[in-house]
Amino acid sequence: MAIYQIESRSVNWRGAIASTIGNMLEWYDFIIFGFLSILISKQFFPAADTYTSILFVTATTGAGLIFRPIGGILIGMYADRVGRRQALMLVIMLMTLATLILAFTPTYAQIGVGATVLVVLARILQGISAGGEFGTATALLVEYAPENRRNLFGSFQMFAQCFGSLVSACMGALLTNVFSPAELEAWAWRIPFVLGLIIGPYGMYLRRNLTETEDFKESKGAHKGSLKVAIAKYPRELVVATALSGALNVMGYVLITYVPIYAVANLGLKASVPFNVLVVAVLVRMAVIPVFGLLADRVGGAAILKTSLVLFLIVVYPCFYWVINQPGIVSLMVAEVIFATLMGAFQGPVSTLSAQLFPVEVRSTALSLSYNIGASLLGGLTPPLLTWLIHATGDMFVPAHYCAVFFLLGIGGFLMVRGAPAAAPRLSESH
Repeated sequence: MAIYQIESRSVNWRGAIASTIGNMLEWYDFIIFGFLSILISKQFFPAADTYTSILFVTATTGAGLIFRPIGGILIGMYADRVGRRQALMLVIMLMTLATLILAFTPTYAQIGVGATVLVVLARILQGISAGGEFGTATALLVEYAPENRRNLFGSFQMFAQCFGSLVSACMGALLTNVFSPAELEAWAWRIPFVLGLIIGPYGMYLRRNLTETEDFKESKGAHKGSLKVAIAKYPRELVVATALSGALNVMGYVLITYVPIYAVANLGLKASVPFNVLVVAVLVRMAVIPVFGLLADRVGGAAILKTSLVLFLIVVYPCFYWVINQPGIVSLMVAEVIFATLMGAFQGPVSTLSAQLFPVEVRSTALSLSYNIGASLLGGLTPPLLTWLIHATGDMFVPAHYCAVFFLLGIGGFLMVRGAPAAAPRLSESH
């Protein structure tokens, strides 16, 4: 019995690493691309002025956001029909291909418009693979996890996102300190993408050796992976999961990513301040996410999620008031640490709770649909929308208002849950 437990635990931990490595690569690639967008715009989107070049390269991110929910649904259905392992192999291959294209595509000056087309293709592939990563990997994590550690295992997804963000921030700092602006523009900007290629083959190796979860094997006879079935039989659960995804992505895009930029553009802080603040905020989140995952296994994920959203509503306006009226490294750092702690509390159990809203047969499909609506429509469009709203209204509290709306929607989602979410029944047992 002892030998069996050791072997089982080993398989579970390997599965956890294999499931989350793609999420890390996704966020590393996404943030590095944003960080280097000015340099990339000059190489692949030449125009008469810098603004137009940046506008074009930003549009490639928009293309990725459009394809993200499409890819998520298709890969989620594939995972529910064929298997989590096969879907995760497909996702990591698409991610690696997208990174490979960015690392080695010749510039516009060398091959003309073909370079632009290849970069756009890379962003579309990245959007498709990112869309399929969360739902499939989360389903695998939760199904691999021991009964009393499902929230902990689910929290690894969010921990991996933070780790990818941290690595990309460190890479950005390294590039700007080691290379001159001329070297960065000429060739050094490719280094992060070349290094990212190391993750892909390692991820493929890990995922190739995965075994399917027992839950998936037991569901083999059921009708699986149908978007129509997920929407028809689980509309309430889809609304709840989408509300949670909306709150989660607004937290990330507004409080962690946008607020430091907002502090420079609107409050006059030095450009170096956001970088220092973001590194600290990411480290805080990395520290607290697994802690709250463990705590959720003891007290329940729903209680922690509701508490974190209520606390967010309580602190978001005072924090913004302080930062707006006394802008500086101290006020911004304290506000971001508070936000990062509450966000880490939310991220600890959110993946597991969302997964457990749905049965195994449609879990990847439903998770991919709900998560990517929040990530693409709410998260990805948030920074430009907030910039426009602040400019149009002159109201410096716009980010706080925006957050409050989605935190209230997240709380409202819980009111729709029929009791505490647990492992969802099989399709044959429900409805």
